[in-house]
Amino acid sequence: MEKRELEQKEKKGLPLRDLLLTAVLLAAGAVLKFFVGQVINIGGMKPNFIIAMYCMVIVLIRPKIWYCLIVGVLAGAICQFFPGTPGLNFASELAGALCMGLMILIPFKNRKMEVLFAGVDTFVSTVVSGGLYTVLLFVFINAKTETLIAYIPIVLGTATLNSIIVAALYAPLMKAIKKPFVCDSSK
Repeated sequence: MEKRELEQKEKKGLPLRDLLLTAVLLAAGAVLKFFVGQVINIGGMKPNFIIAMYCMVIVLIRPKIWYCLIVGVLAGAICQFFPGTPGLNFASELAGALCMGLMILIPFKNRKMEVLFAGVDTFVSTVVSGGLYTVLLFVFINAKTETLIAYIPIVLGTATLNSIIVAALYAPLMKAIKKPFVCDSSK
């Protein structure tokens, strides 16, 4: 009698749970931007919940770069539903998501550093996204220099608020979705 062997194929892509988490967090970002984003306004600066949520998605599921790019395009598409400059968000959110995808490759030694860098990575990614958006305003819309200079504190303030949101929610969400911290899983 011939011995049978069960051949297991390697699954490609992401688990359904990660796809659902992406959909839920991006949808939550859109709803929060629409309703809460108008209320929270600190000196002209308000969190961009869509950026915060795609950064949260990327830091939680730690996908490959191609998936980060897809998340960026989806975030750019969601931004088209809000008033603003059509089309610019596709490039800016793509760049922000790519930046986040690259920054999560930095290893961590302990949980405190991992939580801290979830916020730092979000700050940098928001600055990349907001900075590119501002540059594109100048290039394609011929925005005035004064307008662009006014964007600098807004981008930095938004980046600060986004980083606080992601850093504050990172550990509780990791626990809620029952994922180990990166520093714990590498031991």
